[in-house]
Amino acid sequence: MSANEYIEKDHLEPEVPKQEKKAKVKKEKKRKSSGPNAFTQILNGDFLTKEFVLNNLSFIFFVMFLLLLIVGKGYYGKELSQNIDKTQKELDEMTADYVEAKARLEEETRRYELTLKMEPRGLKESERDTKVIRLKKENE
Repeated sequence: MSANEYIEKDHLEPEVPKQEKKAKVKKEKKRKSSGPNAFTQILNGDFLTKEFVLNNLSFIFFVMFLLLLIVGKGYYGKELSQNIDKTQKELDEMTADYVEAKARLEEETRRYELTLKMEPRGLKESERDTKVIRLKKENE
């Protein structure tokens, strides 16, 4: 607004003396400090009786449900991790057993070992080289 504009008296706020302004500020400060703060309301349980909580009760239950799901997911993940570790240990044991059995089989089926085992039965190792007989097919 410029200084030369016409202002109606009805739209103006009445001027309040400085002393009254100070008194209003003090009253407002007292009001703020006189009511319990949010932390004490939570500890006392007073916040549960307020309209805001009563109106949003379904949302609060939904949030609690989501929190329960998060906790349950944590326990499920922990159990799954333990199962994976257990299965990995079993697999390692089976792999070790397989390697051991394979080494034993290779030891027992060595040429020298087989000839020693077959001597009591009268079987001997052939001294001649093996010959391969191949037949030619007529279709080729």
